[in-house]
Amino acid sequence: MNDNDTPHEGPFRQLVDEQLELAASRLPTLVPGVAHPSPVDHEERTAPHATFEDVLLGNAEPSPEMLEELAALQAAPELSEEELARQALADGGADNDPSTPE
Repeated sequence: MNDNDTPHEGPFRQLVDEQLELAASRLPTLVPGVAHPSPVDHEERTAPHATFEDVLLGNAEPSPEMLEELAALQAAPELSEEELARQALADGGADNDPSTPE
């Protein structure tokens, strides 16, 4: 059926128009303050925490907690090779097998 075949007036068209008007009359009227509450009316999502990679790439600013953690890591004493080996041998790894240290 194309536009030339479609009746523009008639009983079917009238029925469709009546049904659309009936449906529209049953829709609630939206008040802007109710349909779209202000940010005060609900909790705002906080921004996700920046990762170290984001900071290095310049996509985010480091948080004070991140700066404190980095300062603590820099202030920590370096581990000797013996200490690193002892820690590796003490950890059985994911399979908890001491014969295959991680």
